[in-house]
Amino acid sequence: MEHLASLQEGYLGHDSAREEVGITVSYWKDLDSIKHWKAQSDHLLAQQMGREKWYASFKTRICLVERDYGFER
Repeated sequence: MEHLASLQEGYLGHDSAREEVGITVSYWKDLDSIKHWKAQSDHLLAQQMGREKWYASFKTRICLVERDYGFER
């Protein structure tokens, strides 16, 4: 899904972590880009498989990032 998302118009990137809990955050240019990704046919199939086979629950949050900064050595 990550590669497929990267081909979508409006895709800006993603962060992912997997240990006891898996979490992926994807970043999009605007709400229309998110809407198109949500409706993408392979993504819809993956969502269905996730509900049926892999996950007992999931949560989606759509948020606006006002500021992003960090520190690295």
